[in-house]
Amino acid sequence: MSKAVLLKLHDDTFATAEKVLRKIHLPRNAYINRAVDFYNRLQLRKLTAKKLKNEATLLKEDTRELLQSFELLEDLES
Repeated sequence: MSKAVLLKLHDDTFATAEKVLRKIHLPRNAYINRAVDFYNRLQLRKLTAKKLKNEATLLKEDTRELLQSFELLEDLES
């Protein structure tokens, strides 16, 4: 299923796209679909990387607290 979208591009962006389209012989619609798909995947990767970084920071803090707890236990056993 497809959705129709009214799209306004800056003149220079449109001109560059048209120049590329003439060279690669691809319909404008297919080119824009591929571009949006590529950009969506790029943004999803960035969001995933950001989420992983945040979770790694939380894990680092939890690990530090756990190690401190173990150190306290070792001190009590000594």
